[in-house]
Amino acid sequence: MTKHRGFPSGLPGTGYQFTIRRANPKGVTPIVRRERKRDRLPVEILADTAFLHALWHHFGNEPFERGNLDAGRLSWLFGREVVPAEQPFDPASYEALLKIDEEVARASFPDAFEDVLEV
Repeated sequence: MTKHRGFPSGLPGTGYQFTIRRANPKGVTPIVRRERKRDRLPVEILADTAFLHALWHHFGNEPFERGNLDAGRLSWLFGREVVPAEQPFDPASYEALLKIDEEVARASFPDAFEDVLEV
C-alpha cells in the first residue's frame, strides 16, 4: 500500500480522517458511491472540502493511486468529484487509480481550489 507522504491525516479538531495508518488485515475496504443529503452538518461539508483541497494540492489533475487514502472519505466524493482513472476499476484495491473530475469538483467545492483553505 502506497503511503502518500505529506498528505494530511485528517481534519484537525474532528474525528474525520483522510488517511489510514496500515492496510486492513481483514481485506481492503471498497470505495462505494455515497449519496450526500441536503441536511449534512457544516463540519461534514468542511471535511469534504478540506479533503478535496488536499487531493487537489497534492495530486492536481494527474491520476493518483488510492494507497492509504481513507475509503470512507473517498466514498463521499466518488463517482462525482473523484472518478476512476482506469478501466476496469477495482474499488477494493489499494493500487486502484483515481483522478479528480476538475469541472465537477470546482462546481461542487469551489473553495477547495483556493491556495489556502479557510477553516
